Amino acid sequence: MKLDISLLSGPLLVAWQLTRRCDLACAHCCTSSSGSRSRDELSGPDAARLASDIAACRVPYVLLCGGEPMLSPHFWNVAERLGSAGVELKVESNGQGLGKREADRLARLPMRSVQISLDADAQDVYARLRPGASLEKAWAACRAVRAAGIPLEVSFVPVRFNAHQAEAVMERAAALGAFRFNTGALMPLGRARRAWARLTPGPSQYEGLRALLRRKQGDFAGSMELCYVPFTILEGLEAARSSPPATLLILPDGRVQVSAALPYVCADLRRQGLFEAWERYRAAWKHGAVLEAAARTVREPSRLSEAEEPRALDEIVVSGAA
Repeated sequence: MKLDISLLSGPLLVAWQLTRRCDLACAHCCTSSSGSRSRDELSGPDAARLASDIAACRVPYVLLCGGEPMLSPHFWNVAERLGSAGVELKVESNGQGLGKREADRLARLPMRSVQISLDADAQDVYARLRPGASLEKAWAACRAVRAAGIPLEVSFVPVRFNAHQAEAVMERAAALGAFRFNTGALMPLGRARRAWARLTPGPSQYEGLRALLRRKQGDFAGSMELCYVPFTILEGLEAARSSPPATLLILPDGRVQVSAALPYVCADLRRQGLFEAWERYRAAWKHGAVLEAAARTVREPSRLSEAEEPRALDEIVVSGAA
């Protein structure tokens, strides 16, 4: 069922990349996150003001991601400001710094879920993707989340040398109490794009993963959902061409990117309010440059790399959005 965003007065979801900072430098990272924040990330007052604006606009659901969002100096202020206003939250984390104390604090908020990345079921394979990371810590984070009463999601990104562990990770996720297992094709963005030849699974590996997911649906029916549609970022972009998602993607500097797959920014929340950003987002999906870029990228997947350096859209006609 297609969603007509022209009928909505605001987004149903805000996906907010709080920071580029991460305590890991994963080989498959699609944002090239690293050990330091970007120099132009939102200040504390700006982040607090944006959180208040999101709450005032009655956005029902916010995803806090990164980088590693919990390393943002504004994470708790933003999360608690949103949560105290009744906004449901999802937090994406690598789990390396999420223990009982953090889980218990999150549990006091209206949490939709915490998602932990489990990209292998053996430490040696996991460390090839996430150098310096501990799989035991990630599992412990999952247990802490469930012990605090927070719904758990697990994500798995397939690469050439971990695809054979997909079934083991599914079983692990179910044993840890996850209600959802998220996966899909590796995205050719960020650090993953630069290591593409080494990382990307072959066609037979992808075919095997899709077959495994279809086969395991019945095994986990009623306990854990397997989410893998759209499977590729291009499938998602193709769907968005006719039915754009009711989602605002906020970059760490406060700009709003039309789509993670497209090289355009439609608003800047350092200067505009959320309602105006939403109007500009709706108008952007009628903008010739956006529509042409979406069609071109679906035809020529190599153009996805252009999305890593988004630029402002000119002449967004807001009055044409509704």
